[in-house]
Amino acid sequence: MTSTHAHAHPVGRLVDGYDPDGDVALGGYAGSLTTYGLVLAGIAAAGSASGHQLVERYDLADIALGGLAVHKFTRLLSKSSVAAPVRAPFTQFEGAAGSGEHVESAREDGGVRSTIGKLITCPFCLGVWIGTAYIAALNVAPRPARTWAALFAVTAVSDSMQHVYARLRGD
Repeated sequence: MTSTHAHAHPVGRLVDGYDPDGDVALGGYAGSLTTYGLVLAGIAAAGSASGHQLVERYDLADIALGGLAVHKFTRLLSKSSVAAPVRAPFTQFEGAAGSGEHVESAREDGGVRSTIGKLITCPFCLGVWIGTAYIAALNVAPRPARTWAALFAVTAVSDSMQHVYARLRGD
């Protein structure tokens, strides 16, 4: 039901008028938020059950390295040619974007497939999920988490250097 129709449910009435043309998939986004909340609760419950406590403070190096790694990893998942098979069930190829990246759009079936397509083609959106996984890993398995972060941070720096080199050469 689009938001142009009156909703009988109180929650439906809260969003009436938000998107009169029905361009925003509020149901899908609400589902994503709910899933994210459940994942967070599951991570917290699993950590508590296994005796892991959240660290009191995060080292600035872990945050910087992790931020760079999350950026690179989300870019790979959401845009890279090599990860296209992972996205293909949820997206439609629009064209090449250069530097081994694709432009894709979510499949518009109005359901879960469309919502997942929107999530995995948005590096900003995906970054929240990957960042959450990284911080959770720092709490339960810091050595592998830092190894993952170092790998993708080094890759991000290398990619940046490739772009600088190509620009200097005039490629």
